[in-house]
Amino acid sequence: MSSNDEKIQVEGIIKEALPNATFKVEISLPSKTPEEAQKRVILAHISGKMRIYHIKILPGDRVKVELSPYDLTKGRITYRSK
Repeated sequence: MSSNDEKIQVEGIIKEALPNATFKVEISLPSKTPEEAQKRVILAHISGKMRIYHIKILPGDRVKVELSPYDLTKGRITYRSK
């Protein structure tokens, strides 16, 4: 059914922290040329492992986000860069 091959992985910056471990993340969707890159703000929640290990995420952090190809407005934060 669902596999990692279908997920879109992008990097983004946390813009705002919302209740229930949800964040507004600014991402740029990949395109053929850098000039055409689309900047978007999406809603993303923390993945299960990050929640279990109490990884703290603050506004301004760089994160990796997984998006479903079916809904590009919601995502899951899978990694926080140092």
